[in-house]
Amino acid sequence: MLPPSGQDETDNRARPRHPAPGVSGRALLVLRLILLLGVLVLIAPPAALWRLLGFRRIWPRIFFLGFCAIIGLRPRVHGTPRGNALYLPNHVSWMDIPALLATTGSAFVAHDGLTGSRLFKFLADLNDTVFIARNRRATIGTQIAEVRHAVAGDGALTIFIEGTTSDGTRLLPFKSALLSALEPLPEGLTIQPVLLRYADGPGVAWVGDDPGTANFSRMLARWRPIRLDLHFLDPLTGDALQNRKTMAAAARDAIATRMAAG
Repeated sequence: MLPPSGQDETDNRARPRHPAPGVSGRALLVLRLILLLGVLVLIAPPAALWRLLGFRRIWPRIFFLGFCAIIGLRPRVHGTPRGNALYLPNHVSWMDIPALLATTGSAFVAHDGLTGSRLFKFLADLNDTVFIARNRRATIGTQIAEVRHAVAGDGALTIFIEGTTSDGTRLLPFKSALLSALEPLPEGLTIQPVLLRYADGPGVAWVGDDPGTANFSRMLARWRPIRLDLHFLDPLTGDALQNRKTMAAAARDAIATRMAAG
């Protein structure tokens, strides 16, 4: 359910130095981990049963609403998240995923190399994660069907099209190849750019060689709330939808324009 943020590539920035959490921060970290584990234990059985019965995903969103509350992540939505949509946001932190899931119920795209972990695969399947086999064109038909299932009705799917994280102050190139499984574009699918802007972007970003566990621990040991504004921009229309390259370019331009506006 939580595809890692793509730290196989970086934005070539050195890992920022952060002081180690103090005693109170470590105590807060432990408390939050206990609370998260407790919520997961409560949610997992009904979530698995819900999926077994063939119902649409709802429990992952409930879990991540609690997750955000517990870790002090305060997402605020601007604009209108569209249903039956593909979201194309910028990418700053692993916290982008729980924030989007809690506010929209979106499923996510991950590369199929992440299916090696049984626990991750189980959790990902609960949220209709679409696994992309980037080097096997023969699977495209299956992937298109999975995309259509993820966005059926008012569903939504998210691709972090930068392919990795930045520090939140700039955009990296958008990789149109990540949209290859969407060609041809499923009928009726809305493409919606999303700007994710943290109040303390460089302070919370997961960039450079910062280990994921260290960043995760630091965020959970933080007393100050983590404020995140999610700006859902106008969907792409017209010529922007011609192909994956025009979609990637138009989405990046829209996000860059909103980012520059402050």
